[in-house]
Amino acid sequence: MNSILSTKKLSENHKQMLLDHSISLIEENFIETKTREFELANINQNLIFTSQNAVLSLLQNPNWETLKSKPVFCVGLKTKELLTEKGFDVIAFTGYAADLAEIISLIYAQATYTFFTGNLRRDILPNTLKENEIKFNEIEVYETNLISKKITSKIDGILFFSPSAVESYLTSNTIKDQMCFCIGESTSEALENKKIHNIIIAEKPSVENVINDVLEHYQ
Repeated sequence: MNSILSTKKLSENHKQMLLDHSISLIEENFIETKTREFELANINQNLIFTSQNAVLSLLQNPNWETLKSKPVFCVGLKTKELLTEKGFDVIAFTGYAADLAEIISLIYAQATYTFFTGNLRRDILPNTLKENEIKFNEIEVYETNLISKKITSKIDGILFFSPSAVESYLTSNTIKDQMCFCIGESTSEALENKKIHNIIIAEKPSVENVINDVLEHYQ
């Protein structure tokens, strides 16, 4: 029986998918996110979200509904679904921040933007907006903290869902011959920067696709 580690707690459905295929699972949250206090001031014409965490943090603000009239650009299908469910109009969504930055720069460069973000956000989207002289500001609405833990059990594979989880895992552990299953390119790049190349990247950035890669690899 193959054994894998998930660097975040999985849903019951996802756990069952693995168990149904005789794959044993260890799961630990290697990062945690917390909402920060923030004010909804100086909001531009359009809103940008690159994670569900940013949306969930915004929804904690008592005045969040005042923003529902503003068009939204976002990364991730689950992020889009959450925004749509709450009544926002999502103009464009992509799987990766780099693709969203390109769409904004090519088609919507004349507009202004407010980017709701976390403390460990990657630079690619804001850097692209700056390079194209697109007006935007940022509001930090949540913070990500690393919770590194030593894993002593033998594992054959590791599931990573963010660059932060890679950093957290490698703080206390090493990767030798374990296969690394990554939700997306930025997560895989975090491993490649550490000279780790035994990586499988999900075709689309979702937990389901990561799980499917695991099942396909070990069948």
